[in-house]
Amino acid sequence: MVDAAVLEKLEAGFAKLAASDSKSLLRKYLTKEVFDNLKTKKTPTFGSTLLDVIQSGLENHDSGVGIYAPDAEAYTVFADLFDPIIEDYHGGFKKTDKHPPKDWGDVDTLGNLDPAGEYIISTRVRCGRSMQGYPFNPCLTEAQYKEMEDKVSSTLSGLEGELKGQFYPLTGMTKEVQQKLIDDHFLFKEGDRFLQHANACRFWPTGRGIYHNDAKTFLVWCNEEDHLRIISMQMGGDLGQVYRRLVTAVNDIEKRVPFSHDDRLGFLTFCPTNLGTTVRASVRIKVPKLAADKKKLEEVAGKYNLQVRGTRGEHTEAEGGVYDISNKRRMGLTEYDAVKGMNDGIAELIKIESSL
Repeated sequence: MVDAAVLEKLEAGFAKLAASDSKSLLRKYLTKEVFDNLKTKKTPTFGSTLLDVIQSGLENHDSGVGIYAPDAEAYTVFADLFDPIIEDYHGGFKKTDKHPPKDWGDVDTLGNLDPAGEYIISTRVRCGRSMQGYPFNPCLTEAQYKEMEDKVSSTLSGLEGELKGQFYPLTGMTKEVQQKLIDDHFLFKEGDRFLQHANACRFWPTGRGIYHNDAKTFLVWCNEEDHLRIISMQMGGDLGQVYRRLVTAVNDIEKRVPFSHDDRLGFLTFCPTNLGTTVRASVRIKVPKLAADKKKLEEVAGKYNLQVRGTRGEHTEAEGGVYDISNKRRMGLTEYDAVKGMNDGIAELIKIESSL
């Protein structure tokens, strides 16, 4: 049974959210009926409640989404809330839909989008993974954080060739190493208020760490928002090279660390916006002429399901016509198709920019 203090918090938080002008998906889909149906439920293994799921959105009415999964079972137990939010965010991925099995496709079909180096500043492909047998951030104990860090660091130290590198734990990190990682834009900071209210930052910095290869083109974040964020990146527009590096790494890590996967939702992570393939492929691209014709830019973005962000990430302006552009869809399609969509959209943007 859910205890009285939790129920009281839920009722008060729900009343406040319902009375607010929040634009979050949580407010949109947490009807009184859904709320009453879910408020006394708990996940079987870790005992997570509805409060664990919606706490961040109750505290932050300016959330875009407002919910997180405290553990993998939450997606099933609280499906009445997760399903419509997932469908809304992922462009019609319905309750009856099934995410296809993992398929990285023929990695050699992707190449360099900008061989002359005129438009693309840098290219990046990342995915999120959760380790099987562990809950997500809010339910992790200090001992589990440490145990996971040990597993990840020993797994990554087995990587060879281009992926060979070093693991840097956040605990006991020297000022020099810290500064070096900040200069490389590799260091992540303690979570923002959205993550803090979701209880995703407990026992900080225990169990958190960063791995990067010697060439600084491959990076793994351990226990930031997800158990693992696996990132491949480099300067210029060679998406093929970046993608192949990521695929090699993920396949290698997966041999040693089993990942949380669901037949319907694909790879499971803490945030419902990051399910299915969990793949985000992006470029930083300089298109000053298209920047002056926002309508055209948005038209192409819409056609290829691209997300367009300003130079410094979400909700920022494009400085000097530089945008961060990525695939929007992560569910209901294969890894290869998610990246290929971004590839085709960017090729089209370059074609238009060069003709203007």
